[in-house]
Amino acid sequence: MRVWFLISASLCVAAPLHAQSQQVRRAPAPAWATLSELLPVPEAPAGPVFIRRQDLEIHLSDKTQAQFVGSRIKLLQASALQLGNISIAWNPAAGAPIVHEIKVFRDGQVIDVLKDSTFEILRREDQLEAARLDGTLTAVLRVPDLRVGDELEVELTTFESDPTLGQHRGGLLMLAPSPSPGRYHLGLGWDDGYKPKFKMTADMTAAMQKAERQIDFRFDNPSALSPPKDAPARYQWQRVVEYSDFPDWPAFSRLFAPLYVKAASLDADSPVRREATRIAAAYASPLDRASAALKLVQQDVRYIYVGLNRGNLTPASADETWQRRYGDCKAKTALLLALLAQLGVEAEAVLVNSSGADDGFDQRLPIPQLFDHVLVRAHIDGKAYWLDGTLPPVAPPSERPVFPVSEVLPLSVKGSELEKLAWQPPTTPDEIGLIEIDARAGFDKPARIVSTDIVRGVKGLQEQVQYSSATPGQLLAAYRQNATGGFWQAIDDVQWHYDQKARASILTITGTGTIDWDDDGDGAKSYALPGGGFSPPDRRVRAADQSQDAPFYTKPEYDCHVTTVRLPSSTQAKQWSSKPSFDQRMFGRNYHRAWELRDGSIRMVRGSRVEQPEIDAEAARRDNGRIAAFDNSMGWISYNPSGQKGAVGKGEKVPATYDSDWTAGEVPCVSPAQAH
Repeated sequence: MRVWFLISASLCVAAPLHAQSQQVRRAPAPAWATLSELLPVPEAPAGPVFIRRQDLEIHLSDKTQAQFVGSRIKLLQASALQLGNISIAWNPAAGAPIVHEIKVFRDGQVIDVLKDSTFEILRREDQLEAARLDGTLTAVLRVPDLRVGDELEVELTTFESDPTLGQHRGGLLMLAPSPSPGRYHLGLGWDDGYKPKFKMTADMTAAMQKAERQIDFRFDNPSALSPPKDAPARYQWQRVVEYSDFPDWPAFSRLFAPLYVKAASLDADSPVRREATRIAAAYASPLDRASAALKLVQQDVRYIYVGLNRGNLTPASADETWQRRYGDCKAKTALLLALLAQLGVEAEAVLVNSSGADDGFDQRLPIPQLFDHVLVRAHIDGKAYWLDGTLPPVAPPSERPVFPVSEVLPLSVKGSELEKLAWQPPTTPDEIGLIEIDARAGFDKPARIVSTDIVRGVKGLQEQVQYSSATPGQLLAAYRQNATGGFWQAIDDVQWHYDQKARASILTITGTGTIDWDDDGDGAKSYALPGGGFSPPDRRVRAADQSQDAPFYTKPEYDCHVTTVRLPSSTQAKQWSSKPSFDQRMFGRNYHRAWELRDGSIRMVRGSRVEQPEIDAEAARRDNGRIAAFDNSMGWISYNPSGQKGAVGKGEKVPATYDSDWTAGEVPCVSPAQAH
């Protein structure tokens, strides 16, 4: 459920926020809700609003989880008038939202907005364009005649009661890191027998006030908070209260596992059984059968999120999904599990967070909202393979999830603990840029250029979806329109394909371009090769009010640039030189550049790979002292007609763009000493 009536920087946030019904009701505030005293407005308030009070309380009972929000806000600037556009969105299931008061205070006058204004119900799916069917209703009310200087008071209650979770309750209370000036109150209360576990950050512990069946947190003009700069995601949690009545992660796993067991059960005459029989007849090995089942689910069942009725957390059955040929990650997972069971492949559903924000989940309470995706993990010939039915049909089973996942929760009837997936530096680059420049015709002639981009992972799959929808003629026309005139003088051909063996999107552009050779005098020339240089890394430092001991984090990545220049035929090898090769490691990242002059061409490879995503503060301080010596030169090659002995590289062997398979699993993009 979304309630939009506060500036985002001012919000106290609670999760989950889902209410369900068909109408907005009017009633007094619940007895358990308490309103804070109004904070006087200062003589010279700053910003668009002043929060005289904002109360957000969660109450847990046998029937529901209710959320009360009450606020009174002084509108100081015209930009704050948007707060008069009040919107409530909810899913039908747990009870209608209840509006208690909407008033405007102006020069001693109190205006009851609800006396002459009502909410308009918009009966539509507000995320249909994003392939979501969740039954969401939206109620809107526009406060009339709202003016700068007014005080707007809004009080309402919404409800959450998910049939999948039953009487289990859980969620988060948060105070925004940079709230507007004013008074804030967050509360968590419960009926007898429904006290949850709760866990909070240190800043909330210091503000906690305990009562018999309630904890409260009160702040006047809370200061802005900023997490330690460049720290891992687990350090981003500030002013957060977690609450859950699950005793542990295995209990959470046990609740959800039977849902997938049931959804993967097939009717006796199920057509899914016939599909499994067909796959079994066509493929002999378990891995090939699992691959065929995955492709069937990816290709023949389109993705639509379904949150109708009990569908927010409960998967649709495999038979139902196959019959209607659409489903979300839950439905596709259940269908995959059904197929794999028929094929004799052991598999399980696994909850993940696909956004890359799962660092530190082992420190969190068991809360459903931490996960946003479910995958299948199959066990074949002693190895684990990850299958994602929501990906394009070119994504086969993989030994690691495609998304940046580090902590996962397997669903099992006996109950499973959170698992940490071991991370290792990749052997294959996420992106490789290959550029071949054929300058044999001379310095003053256009060069023939071939550029190839090899992209893997999520970005490669995104390119597959994007490029596969265009014809070769459309791609050529698009690149001629948008790329000609810079590096490219003319584009003759554009070819794209997705290499399933390499699991990579491969785009090749062929054409001509003018090489901007720098004139160094006396006939000497130089040129900075595309993709040849490194920028020096930023210093890892933090403000004095932030933790100086927290580790520093770098998002794992591995990229490679390979450039080959076929030198003008009129020149000799001894007339050429290059910037030095180097291998450096700083802040957990390996920097590598190597050169070779062979067969009339200069070959350069430049690779950058994160090999240690987290480094401790002491290591960061040491590397800060090494930045000044970092070789941040561009990838220059130089020609001197005087015939001086050239110096290209240090004896390395560097393959050219055209004489090596750059789609292979391992390519020479980092130094041999750092390759593993």
